Amino acid sequence: MTRHRGIPVTTPARTIADLRTLVSVRELRRAIRQAEVFGLPTGQEVKSDRTRSELEFQFLQLCKRHGLPRPEVNVRIGSLTVDFLWEEAKLIVETDGYQYHRGQAAFEDDHARDLELRTLGYEVSRFSYRQVVDEPAKVVRGLRTALRGRGFWR
Repeated sequence: MTRHRGIPVTTPARTIADLRTLVSVRELRRAIRQAEVFGLPTGQEVKSDRTRSELEFQFLQLCKRHGLPRPEVNVRIGSLTVDFLWEEAKLIVETDGYQYHRGQAAFEDDHARDLELRTLGYEVSRFSYRQVVDEPAKVVRGLRTALRGRGFWR
C-alpha cells in the first residue's frame, strides 16, 4: 500500500488479488475487464480470456461447453475489432447486447461493419444475449453449420 494525496491506495494488480477472496467470480471478472479496458496492469497471476463483457464471457463458455474450436477474442481486422474470430474459417461472431445495439445509429453501424467485413471475405453471424443464454442449442447448431459451410467443422 502507498498513499496518493493522503489516501491509502494499492496497485490494480494488488486490488484484484485482494478481491479474489471478497467478491463473486462474476464481480472479479468484471474488475479485471475494467482494468484491462483502461490498460491497467492486472498482475501476471491473472489470466485474461480477452472478453470485454458478460455476454462475451457467456459466449466463450458456450463454445467450450459444446466442444467448438476456441475462437480468437476481440481481434482487430483492419480498423474494426470483432468479438470472435475463427480465422481459418473466415467466420466472425458478434454478440449483441441490447444496451449497445439498439436504435437507428447502432443498427446502421452494425450493418456497415458487416458489409465491410464481408467485402474482406468474412462471414458474420450475430447472436443476442437471449440467444446465447436461453437458446444455446440453437446458437451451437448455427455455429456448427457456419463452420461446416466454411470447411472448418467436421
